[in-house]
Amino acid sequence: MDHAPEPAAVRPPAAAYRNLLVATLGFTLTFWAWDLIAPLAADYRDRLGLSSFQQSLLVAVPVLVGSVGRIPAGALTDRFGAKLMFPLVSALTIVPVLLLIPARDSYLVLLLVGFLLGLGGTTFAIGVPLVNSWFPPSRRGFALGVFGMGTGGVALSGYFTPRIAAHGENLPFVVVAVALAVFAVLAAVLLTDPPDRTVPTASLASRLGRAGRLRVTWELSALYAIGFGGVVAFGVYLPTYLKTWYELSPTDAGTKAAGFALVTVVFRPIGGRLSDRFHPAAVTAGALAAVAVFAVVQAFDPALGPLGTIALLSMAAGLGAAGGSVFALVAQVTPQAQVGSVTGIVGAMGGLGGFLPPLLMGAIYSAKDSYSIGFMLLSDLALAGCVYAYERMRVRPPSP
Repeated sequence: MDHAPEPAAVRPPAAAYRNLLVATLGFTLTFWAWDLIAPLAADYRDRLGLSSFQQSLLVAVPVLVGSVGRIPAGALTDRFGAKLMFPLVSALTIVPVLLLIPARDSYLVLLLVGFLLGLGGTTFAIGVPLVNSWFPPSRRGFALGVFGMGTGGVALSGYFTPRIAAHGENLPFVVVAVALAVFAVLAAVLLTDPPDRTVPTASLASRLGRAGRLRVTWELSALYAIGFGGVVAFGVYLPTYLKTWYELSPTDAGTKAAGFALVTVVFRPIGGRLSDRFHPAAVTAGALAAVAVFAVVQAFDPALGPLGTIALLSMAAGLGAAGGSVFALVAQVTPQAQVGSVTGIVGAMGGLGGFLPPLLMGAIYSAKDSYSIGFMLLSDLALAGCVYAYERMRVRPPSP
């Protein structure tokens, strides 16, 4: 039976789709900037003689800073709005992107610039409250899933950055810097906060404190640390894994890693759309169950063609869908006035979930000459998240 047409009163206005499109574009570009180091990590390793752990730390530092930075970014967006925050953060990200050029010959300087590059990862906490405020509850899952496709910036970086670098080692940084500058201007002109946006009057610290006292904030954080954390971890470490374990060339490894990231991008709005039709906690549980199964398969080191590819792409689909469904759950159980603050904390925990695995995988490989333990740990975490989402989060009542 067809559904009755949705009342006009709850249909999103044209401005909602304009803001969604612009925010998704900006999220994609800043994520590309955030991930600029990872596709070139093998080159930095060869140039500077880095160990596996040093290489892992280099690609993980921007993830850490971008993750923690989402906490104040989300709260500041609640206060000042995305119309100010999005172009401002995009413009500021240009600075560390260009600093990567003179930093390439010093490991310490690269770490410092990577710290600053983390700024690009904070835009997630700016876009989610913007999109959430423009769309009615019945459309938020899909809209947030579409915005989440901006994580495809990792795929763009993995595919294009090494290819652009082949035409000039400084060229990727110049291209991304110019793109960010153009977007900052477009965002300042085209982005608008909703006219009925509630501006909080409490201090930043008190708003973050209230969000931190919500139990649901930490439940969502744990689930997002598994789902989105897995996406980020694979995005920054998969090229190294494929090059080290399967002995692929840097270009082939980057291409296959970009394919993995592309699958996560495609399945994120699918997870969001399914969450509009079914309970997002059930969708999250199903997605994480798939991750748990295929992580075990990959732990047995199958040949890349076809079983290894199937396992990696299936994990990508599950992680992408989980990312979309968890933020549909955020929109459902979080008070509207606190979405930015809660998003900042949840997004930070998701990013931190992506910070530790590359370091752990590098350390495990250095100690055991194998990645199997790392994939088994991922399976255990995904299974735990599956059970918790299904047994506990399905009974959470919606918040106003």
